[in-house]
Amino acid sequence: MKILLFLLTLVSFQAFAQMPKEIASELVILNVKTGKEKVILKENRHFEAPNWSRDGKFLIINAAGLLEKINLKGKNLGKINPDGINTVNNDHGLSFDGKILVFSKNDKAAAPGNNSRVYVSNAEGSNPRLVTPNFPSYWHGISPDNKFLTYTAQRNGEWDIYRIPTAGGTEEKITDAKGLDDGAEYSYDGKWIYFNSHRTGKMHLYRMLPDSKGVEQLTDDELDNWFPHPSPDNKSIVYIAYLEDQKGAHPFGKDVKLRMMNLVTREIKDITPVFYGGQGTINVHSWSPNGKSIAFVRYTDLSK
Repeated sequence: MKILLFLLTLVSFQAFAQMPKEIASELVILNVKTGKEKVILKENRHFEAPNWSRDGKFLIINAAGLLEKINLKGKNLGKINPDGINTVNNDHGLSFDGKILVFSKNDKAAAPGNNSRVYVSNAEGSNPRLVTPNFPSYWHGISPDNKFLTYTAQRNGEWDIYRIPTAGGTEEKITDAKGLDDGAEYSYDGKWIYFNSHRTGKMHLYRMLPDSKGVEQLTDDELDNWFPHPSPDNKSIVYIAYLEDQKGAHPFGKDVKLRMMNLVTREIKDITPVFYGGQGTINVHSWSPNGKSIAFVRYTDLSK
């Protein structure tokens, strides 16, 4: 595990050091059936991780530590409670009923370095409150009944998936394999938690029952697979695949593509060509409520 942590730190440092000084970000809506793309926003700045509002009228992105609302025509509708919700990272999203906003925030006051903790607020950003006192904790999922949050956390040198009541309380570790477990998201029917894991020495996709039993491996190919996002009809997942092994990390600025798996037949198909992306492209749930589209971010290195 010490070797893995060293590699994660090294890759993260290298990715930061190699990040271009000038970046253009494109917010893209993709029809998963037809493959038709619509770029609704392109700006010479770095933004990340779109979520769809539950009424389907706007997207939430993070940029410079703040959350912003962008309508489907690309108009910026403003920041979400910037006084109370700041220093956020790219792990954020809304509950299935749209009533709760969940976000991970880098808390320098808690500790230096890797200090992310998980918060919840009302959907419009009012009344933010801390749920996970321990750090580092990175949010990824909420149960359909709003009772539990799932998140990735490092405890005692190991990265595992944890669950905690949304109201706060005692956290429960629900994976214990060696290697990074990440990206845990509930299906819309609440029957499964989908996640990615480096337990075999390569990053692949898995699912398990909410009680952590019944673990199934879903991918077993030569790609580096991350962040499975279950569809509203529970029939498929969309995820990001790096073309090369990233040694347990998910850096920015790599060749990636988005893929979709049919959960009945287990057939996998590409839904985008290869593009410049990675960290920030599709970290969190980004299906439209009607299940027809996903939103993601594609980047351009303007320094070249």
